[in-house]
Amino acid sequence: MAIGLKIPDNTAFTAASRCARLGIAVERVERSEIWFFEDEGSALIERVKADETIFNPNKHCVTVFEEAVPRSGEVWIEPLEPRTGGAAATAWRLFGPSEATLDRESLGAAAERLLCNPAIERAVY
Repeated sequence: MAIGLKIPDNTAFTAASRCARLGIAVERVERSEIWFFEDEGSALIERVKADETIFNPNKHCVTVFEEAVPRSGEVWIEPLEPRTGGAAATAWRLFGPSEATLDRESLGAAAERLLCNPAIERAVY
């Protein structure tokens, strides 16, 4: 499950502008937190929406994934050491011209040059 912002995200905006300055054809970036849960269904979504520590209905939206893999144009940045009590990863979804998602090569360049610190994180795309 991804918990993202439905309000403007200054961090994602900054990442988009930095990627563009690095020569990566990015026009827009979406950022969200990836959470893994054992159970599923609408009851899970309602429990997440009721948890004020991870979800604020005024600014967050929830996306449930069919599979625990990044979507097209998305890279997940995961810590090398698993976190306790927090999101499992940060998802960055990059869009280029005409709202097309970026290809795997461009995602790798963005992860390597900006989004991922290989000393403490790994990129999954």
